[in-house]
Formats: sequence, C-alpha cells, structure tokens
Amino acid sequence: MTNILEVKELKKNYGDFQAVKGVSFDIKEGEIFSLLGPNGAGKTTTISMLSTLYEPTSGDATVAGHSVKKNPMGVRNAIGVVPQDLALYEDLTAKENLIFWGQMYNLSGKSLASRVDEVLEQIGLTDKAKNKVKTFSGGMKRRVNIGVGLLHKPQLLFMDEPTVGIDPQSRRAILDTVKDLNKQGMTVLYTTHYMEEAEELSDRVGIIDHGELIAIGTQKELTKQVGETETLILHVGENEDPSALVSTLKGLPNVLDANVVNNQISVVTPSAKDVLASVVTKANERGIKIHSIDIREPNLEAVFLHLTGRALRD
Repeated sequence: MTNILEVKELKKNYGDFQAVKGVSFDIKEGEIFSLLGPNGAGKTTTISMLSTLYEPTSGDATVAGHSVKKNPMGVRNAIGVVPQDLALYEDLTAKENLIFWGQMYNLSGKSLASRVDEVLEQIGLTDKAKNKVKTFSGGMKRRVNIGVGLLHKPQLLFMDEPTVGIDPQSRRAILDTVKDLNKQGMTVLYTTHYMEEAEELSDRVGIIDHGELIAIGTQKELTKQVGETETLILHVGENEDPSALVSTLKGLPNVLDANVVNNQISVVTPSAKDVLASVVTKANERGIKIHSIDIREPNLEAVFLHLTGRALRD
C-alpha cells in the first residue's frame, strides 16, 4: 500500500525544552494508526506540526506528497482535523455549524447542502440537525466536531484525543464512527492515552513518551516485546501504602517486575497463577488489604510499562 503520510525526524523545541524529539513514522492509505502515550507525551504537538499549525524546529513530513514546510496549503487541502478543543459555535445549530465551516472550505450551494446532509448522517445526528449545539451533550458536540473535519472529504483525518471527558455511551458512538469511516476508506491518525481505544481501533500503534517515539508496530508485534508474560493487578485501598510491598515482591521467584500506580500494584510474571499465593502472603505480612485481583494477558499497557517503567495514566 502507498504511504499517505511520511514523517522524518520531526522535532519541536520551545527554548531549551524539546517537546518532540525527532519522531519518524509513516501511515499507509486506508490505515488507522494510533499514537498512544500519556498526557504530555508530545501527541498534540506532533499533530499540530503535521496539520501545519506549528512549524517544526527541524525535520519534515509529507502528506499525500505535500511537505508541511514547503507546501502547507497542499497539506491543509489533504487533511481533516478533529482537535481536542471543540471548534463550534454553541448558539448555532449542528447544521448551521457545518454550513459555516463548509464555507471556510470554499464549499457552497447545492454541493455544500448535500455534503452537510451526508456528514450529519455519518455522525448520526440527522435528527438533531436543527438543534442548537449548546443543548448537546459533550459526546454529541464531539461528533459535530468530527463532522467539521469530514466536510471537504479529506484523504487523511487527524483525530486528537476525541473521547476525552465524555460519557461511556458517547465514547462508544465515536469509536464506532471512526471504524465506520475507516470501512468507507478513510485513513486516520488517532491519538489517545486510552490503551483500550488503541487496541480496538488500530492497524498499527506508535508508542510515544517524553517526545520520543519508542516503538511502532501491530499489537501482536508490540506485545511480543514483553515476552510471554502476564500481569497480576492487585487493587488496594486509597489509604494503603504499598511501596514497601513492591520492593519485597520484586525479590520473589518468577516475579519479573512490580510497580504501583493509582492504588494498583502491577506484578509482571510468566504465570500469574503460580505467584498469586506468595504475592497475597507478602501483602498480608505487610498489612496491605487487597480489595480485588485481576489477571491480564500481555497488552499495550504492559508494553508501555515494559518500555518506560511507568503506566500510561500515572
């Protein structure tokens, strides 16, 4: 397949601070590619450079053959952008917002009216077309925001954390919308700090942290990096201090690693069942009360922990 996006050593500095440290990757036509990383990892800065909002300090990227540095207008014509922050007028209806932004794309007349109706159907808001956006839930507003990015039929859609701060039902609707768009041929660059979103949506995933792209691949390729391991998750109370327990657990046979994040102790092991009894015994000896226990097979969160030594949402 042809690469629609090629990124080469893209960097962004703010004074002495390096927000993005020479990332390189490509996206193939028809692919959903996710940038997965915690808040502050450099995802939004990368999207901002690729969409020509920020000028790179060095490096370059091409979108559909157009350089972000040499031909930013060509890039803008090829992309749609769904930003983290809503770009909507609350006193206008959903349809009026789409008409307004369609005119910004130089659409007009019957072609604009037809395209607005198509987009409303795509985002599942045809029946709410004449309602003012200020009456919408957060999830519905985000769906209108997606619609704005689709109006001019872009070749590549950038979606920057589109499900942040919305309810589970709306989140489900947005994820289904992304998958439907992809089935229709849309190529998507999707940023998220939710491991489960990247797992559900992505053909390939780039793991980014502290401005560095530290791993790229399919989920199968990435999970191989942590080996044939499982993760034992111990949920403890808010008033517990499990840090001393973690040091003890690291010394147990068949425990590869142990960490504490948000009142959860993660124990990486070749076999969770084989170490469960000894882990619980050590917790009891330390007076740590365990509320519940989960066993997880290798996933993207385990990959991130393995590569960075910290959790996605620490």
